[in-house]
Amino acid sequence: MKFDCDLFVIGGGSGGVRAARVVAAQGYKVSLAEGDRMGGTCVIRGCVPKKLMVYASKYQESFDEGREYGWDVNVTGFSWEHFRKKLDAELARLEKVYRKLLETSGVSVFNDWAQIKDPHTVLLGSGEEIRAKTILIAVGGQAVKPDITGSNFGMISDDVFGLNELPKSLLIVGGGYIASEFSCIFNGLGVDVTQIYRGQNILRGFDDEASQLISETMVAKGIKVRCNENILKLSRETDQLKIDFQLGSTELFDDVLFATGRKPNTQSLGLHNVGIKTGTSGEILVDKYSQTDQPSIFAIGDVTNRINLTPVAINEAMAFAQTMFFGNPTPVDHHLVPSAVFTQPELGSIGLSEKDAEKIEPILVYESKFRSMQKSFISKSEEVLMKLIVSKETNVVIGCHIVAPDAAEMIQLASIAIKMGATKDQFDQVCAVHPTMAEELVTMRNPINRG
Repeated sequence: MKFDCDLFVIGGGSGGVRAARVVAAQGYKVSLAEGDRMGGTCVIRGCVPKKLMVYASKYQESFDEGREYGWDVNVTGFSWEHFRKKLDAELARLEKVYRKLLETSGVSVFNDWAQIKDPHTVLLGSGEEIRAKTILIAVGGQAVKPDITGSNFGMISDDVFGLNELPKSLLIVGGGYIASEFSCIFNGLGVDVTQIYRGQNILRGFDDEASQLISETMVAKGIKVRCNENILKLSRETDQLKIDFQLGSTELFDDVLFATGRKPNTQSLGLHNVGIKTGTSGEILVDKYSQTDQPSIFAIGDVTNRINLTPVAINEAMAFAQTMFFGNPTPVDHHLVPSAVFTQPELGSIGLSEKDAEKIEPILVYESKFRSMQKSFISKSEEVLMKLIVSKETNVVIGCHIVAPDAAEMIQLASIAIKMGATKDQFDQVCAVHPTMAEELVTMRNPINRG
């Protein structure tokens, strides 16, 4: 059977681009189709622009703290227009970088949408058909709005980066990391933020104690966090949105941001043409090698709804390349994946939470909750948390949770030791770096008593 290419990648996000590049670099003929901007969710409408907004939102507090440290700081305000222009320029630059990486690797790029016609044929929006020995689906996911009256008046996370101006008041619906991050971002930029969540506490799925501390700190910073609450209806009222809440109140906001979930982009892929199975959320079902029911078709990243993080998609891409093109069958490793929530303060996490761990085996919990030197000096009550979950039987550290400024940086380094199976004794053998917040990770000697 004659093929036009060895590999055809559908999707130009982080996972798809990585797979295409590394395979093409080994001399294989690779094509990639992307109908939107190159870079996908992370680069264009996710991690990168969001993190730049996080940086921007921190300066007001830094200015305030600077005054208490003796600096004469005069701040006249924040220009969203200025920031937005620089943000657009940076995303355009990064998109060019992604395209250049594909070009220099020898990947043929089609600026078009694509769907699967049969196990070896990709049909482009232009009508052109490409025959490929192997097809890789890496089309990611998309934010969705809840099925409630008037939800069309609200926005999703994609829309945030294209705002013409900042709202004066904003309702954020959702309790996950995206909702909580944007609450902190907009609050830091001077917006009056209310966050509602239908559950008992935000950041469900993370360690309860860490989530609670972040929630308390957000409230202390002026964010109105309301749990066990939901929206019944949205409607337009002059230049604001009228919100009817489940608990009976009615309020007006300049804008509403829905951060209530995402779904895989599988609707128009033509999966029915090849009988590829999908899950309850539309995700493509794959085995440990990211292979679908069709031996020639693989899928990686958010479209598989395994662990929806950019570095995971990249690792899945590398495992796919090893398996299919480098003669080294490599199952995807989803064990002990670190994660970070860019709230203020940040949350860094790896392994089991205290609640999940105690369901599995007897554990010891080591924790230190304290005010950092930086905050204590200016009499701020904001606390940080360092927490280790340890197997009582093996002494292995099976979970680490950090709530602190730059927790993401700390958890990346701690994750190396935890991934290697380090024991609590080995943590204790490490000399502390003083004075730092992270030194608590190696100086906690006595487990806490929950009794």
